[in-house]
Amino acid sequence: MHRITLPLLLLAALTFFAGLGRGAITDSDEAFYAESSREMVASGDWVTPYYNYQPRFQKPILYYWLTSATYLVSGPSELGARLWAALAGVGLVLITAACGRRWYGETTGLLAGAIVATNFGYFSIGRMALPDLPLTFCITLSIWAALVSTLEPERSPRKFVILAALGLGLGFLMKGPVGLIIPAVVIIPVLMIERRSIGLNPLDIVLGFVVMLAIATPWYFAMWARHGNDYLQSFFVGDNFERFATDRFNDPRPWWFYLPVIAGGLLPWTPLALTWLGPITQLLRGRRSVGIIDLRLLLWAALPLVFYSLSIGKQPRYVLPVLPPLAILLASSIVERTQEWRDLDGVRSTPRRALPVVIGSLLSGVFFVALGVSLYRAQPLLINVQPVYTTMASCLMATAGALVMVASVSNAWRSAPVVIALAAAITLPVVQYGALSSGGDDTVKQMANLVVQHRTANEPVATLGVFVRNLVFYSGIKTTDVIGDEQVKNFLSQPNRALLVAPSSEVDRLERELGITLNRIAELRYFNEAGVRIRTLLWPDRDRDLIKVVLVANR
Repeated sequence: MHRITLPLLLLAALTFFAGLGRGAITDSDEAFYAESSREMVASGDWVTPYYNYQPRFQKPILYYWLTSATYLVSGPSELGARLWAALAGVGLVLITAACGRRWYGETTGLLAGAIVATNFGYFSIGRMALPDLPLTFCITLSIWAALVSTLEPERSPRKFVILAALGLGLGFLMKGPVGLIIPAVVIIPVLMIERRSIGLNPLDIVLGFVVMLAIATPWYFAMWARHGNDYLQSFFVGDNFERFATDRFNDPRPWWFYLPVIAGGLLPWTPLALTWLGPITQLLRGRRSVGIIDLRLLLWAALPLVFYSLSIGKQPRYVLPVLPPLAILLASSIVERTQEWRDLDGVRSTPRRALPVVIGSLLSGVFFVALGVSLYRAQPLLINVQPVYTTMASCLMATAGALVMVASVSNAWRSAPVVIALAAAITLPVVQYGALSSGGDDTVKQMANLVVQHRTANEPVATLGVFVRNLVFYSGIKTTDVIGDEQVKNFLSQPNRALLVAPSSEVDRLERELGITLNRIAELRYFNEAGVRIRTLLWPDRDRDLIKVVLVANR
């Protein structure tokens, strides 16, 4: 174990695992994976994924397998559903650090790993039961290992070939063709530009290809054998090509959509990108050239960004593979402006105060303070957290930010990046404990208990506009997502008793406009943490952001 590994493991364990099981499975895509894995264990069918007791063809099997295996040990839980996303975050920290150490030096590797461990983008996705961060791990592993095996002298390149093949095969099994496309988009142009002879034994290449196929293809063949061409059409054309080329799954977004997403994802490190202004200016004036490693990382970051920006359907988490190379480039730039060196006479020298580091660190500190203030202002909305915890969390965030600001303007300015990492290590777990959940029964759990309690004769259950994905995970009961007044009316008009979960305002409207009378069984307040927007933090409004959810029966 290298000496930078242990501190990075401790840092990543804190940011990715502290309070991982707190907070209910959200009413978002993570409910698909948490519930499908639960149904996989319950049914014993480890080939076809099911969600809400219906076949789910949209995604490959690997994340379901991993989570289901965890459920076999621990039982279905929030922690079990999110475990592999968090582990992928730790893996990304170690790969990024290894890459930075290999290509730039130990200090750069340590800082790059710390940036990956403490950025808000990976923190948020690493705490959701989604395959996107594991996919990013597979993509990052395959790109790094492929570049090392083909472009760098290695006594045993075969191990890197196998690592690259593992990354490609697992990525394809994790989320489909994108697990192969993104590495190819990076690796092929880099090899063409560097034009070095690839000193690989042909047998190593064949071995890598065999390993990749052995991992990636058997499950797809099993699904084809069981479900025929309909599955291939649904998955490869419907869920992959149409997701990229049409707005069937995601609303159209402008070409620049991912630029602010990346800037937000890199927080609290984004302001330190000011360290890039000097090199970019020198490059434009012809006073500096791009080194081969810098160019390699620039292509690694830019080419996937271009690929994703060309797609019609965009989602913020799609661009996660761009962050590791950016973290390495940012760490290299920071180290260049803060490290000491020895002159020819052996005297140790320190760099002059680098304004980009000072200003960037100062802005990062301001960000922490602003986040603490925003959390305190949002306290009335956080109904699942005791106010004292939110107040303590706000104070800790603001204090951490103040320490960063003090470090950035003092004689210890060179240590400001270290203070930022420590501030983030405090802030990220504090967000989990002081904002997202108290660890008790969140609203969806309470509603699921009420549904089970009042469902006395196998009555059908439906959802309208709330808990449409996660209610089934906590109740274990198949639910129908009714959309539009016609579906709602048909569901409530059936002769047998039926239960509906919906916002109170919608129930009021249905009774008024459809002329029906519903039996209100229970009412709960609900704040959707997964739906928080910047507006929510800046201008919290209980009437707008807190809703009343009711359980009603048609008779």
